[in-house]
Amino acid sequence: MTERVLLTKSYPPPPIDRNAILRYAGTREASKELEARLDGCITLASHAFSYRVCWREYPIRRSEDGVLDLTFAKTDSRSLCRHLDGCERTVLFAATVGLEIDRLVARQNALSPANALLLNALGVERVEALCDAFEAELAEKVAQEGGGIRSRFSPGYGDLPLELQRDVVAALDTPRKIGLTLNQSLLLSPSKSVTAIIGIQQRRNS
Repeated sequence: MTERVLLTKSYPPPPIDRNAILRYAGTREASKELEARLDGCITLASHAFSYRVCWREYPIRRSEDGVLDLTFAKTDSRSLCRHLDGCERTVLFAATVGLEIDRLVARQNALSPANALLLNALGVERVEALCDAFEAELAEKVAQEGGGIRSRFSPGYGDLPLELQRDVVAALDTPRKIGLTLNQSLLLSPSKSVTAIIGIQQRRNS
């Protein structure tokens, strides 16, 4: 990866995790009726997703007063600082599965709240699966370079302020790159979208 080069990629649909969908819907055990309803929702949403990611790599620096300089922004988040301990670079990324699933959930809210609940959970599972796919691909690439990665860390986790979303959206130019915008309440649109920071740690020769 080249520092500060903004990259964009479309992904094929990741495998569906039905258990994760039910978990996001607040259900641990599914009846035959619920399983059949989920099948119908998966079919209904089969063309509702567009899997897109954009990302950029940055160096990070730490000051003596505890401020973490991420290059695109500065933060005094202790939880992020701990999470990135030992990392000298990060990959900032944004992922979305598109706006159509939001529209589909809105339509089903009026027709079948049960379907809307499952479709919303499906959307969450789809964007998380997309993030997992990107993270796995990045981990493989970094491993080939002799390093490792930390799990993704998003604005709003721990004491990392949600306001950092503004800097993320600006740094990645997400409205133009993947159609991802941020409203005044700091909510992402499409709603089934994620922004996050992944730390990169290089192995040191012993």
